[in-house]
Amino acid sequence: MEATAVKTTEEKYRDYVITSFVKAIQPIVIDRAEGAVVYDAKGKAYLDCFAGISVVNAGHSNPEVIAAAKAQIDKLVHCCSYVYHAQSLADLAEKMAEIAPGRLQKTFFANSGAEAIEGALKLARLYTGKKEVISLEMSFHGRTYMTLSVTGNSGRKKRGGPYAPGVAFAPAPYAYRSQWPDEERCGEECAKAVEQVIRYQTSGDVAAFLAEPVMGEGGIIVPPKNYFRQVKEVLDRYGILFIADEVQSGFGRTGKMFAIEHYGVEPDIMATAKGIANGFPLGGFTARPEIADAFQPGDHLSTFGGNPVSCAAALANINYMQKQNLPQQSFEKGEYTIGKLKAMQQRLPIIGEVRGLGLMIGVELIEDSKKTPAAAKAEAVRSICLREGLLIGVGGVFGNVIRLQPPLVITREQVDQALAVVENALREVSA
Repeated sequence: MEATAVKTTEEKYRDYVITSFVKAIQPIVIDRAEGAVVYDAKGKAYLDCFAGISVVNAGHSNPEVIAAAKAQIDKLVHCCSYVYHAQSLADLAEKMAEIAPGRLQKTFFANSGAEAIEGALKLARLYTGKKEVISLEMSFHGRTYMTLSVTGNSGRKKRGGPYAPGVAFAPAPYAYRSQWPDEERCGEECAKAVEQVIRYQTSGDVAAFLAEPVMGEGGIIVPPKNYFRQVKEVLDRYGILFIADEVQSGFGRTGKMFAIEHYGVEPDIMATAKGIANGFPLGGFTARPEIADAFQPGDHLSTFGGNPVSCAAALANINYMQKQNLPQQSFEKGEYTIGKLKAMQQRLPIIGEVRGLGLMIGVELIEDSKKTPAAAKAEAVRSICLREGLLIGVGGVFGNVIRLQPPLVITREQVDQALAVVENALREVSA
């Protein structure tokens, strides 16, 4: 009998894994990873400046996180943590109450960011007795039916509609492409627009305003400093809850434990995921006690939510962040990186804007003085970086923003190495 050839990983992906939703880019097979470096199956090293889409904030294969997960595996993997009680979930919930902004205290743990957003929206509706939601244009909140319904990016919603009713969209506070390029004026006008949306686009039955403190998939859009404070004043006048989507911006990524802390505003509910457990699947939403207790028996549950292993990893992850002061490290490294990129911008007209907080950084590429988005060149830069052993992201509503979101443990020498590759790639595509 003739032996069947063993297929490669790439061939198995091609034949058995649904990947048609991914843009064509030369794939690499990741074999192992440590810190800010990943290695492919052939042993080639890649400097990771995307962190699995802003997930492994404490670094790949963090020993303390891995040890906590292994210890939990030896004791208990699953029990359905809401039907029964798991110690690691209780300890993590206590830690979340300690680090969350303001009066946020009680957490429901799910498996992903999309589940966290859906649960937060459900809770807001039950607490307020209202049904409608306001989100932002250019936003992204997940790929389930409801999270796409509140996503303000048509590129993510194509071929999936019609979506849920009762959702209105306010303008994104995106100063670079706003009619008010002055940051403070942009923040003020976009905050006023939220009230206009309430008055003219809704029936007055709005439960929640949902926003990312830094808009990740939208292109690392950093709202002006006055924006959320003025929006919160509007929301409070109308009895509308503020849900902060910290799925991508949380856990030290922006230079504070949570990005909303930059704005001095306390959300009513906060959704988290990605960086919470440094790669283990976990998400959650945290609310003030009186809001959290709006759930009644039968209103919510998750079979795998609050998995004991993921919770143990998350607790170790947060403890490591606090011990190493990773948010402050992120702030300092981000300031350094943004400064270098802004100097690069003076040399390279293809760079339209450099923006970010901490190590959540976007470099918007343009074709000309009219700010024509250079989407094809952004993809070309990513391909060149991959060839040269650097992993970066590309995003933005127009597909023209290079995203630099490395593990927060990245060293300054590694930052310099990455920036040298990025600059050479930008010069190559500019030529």
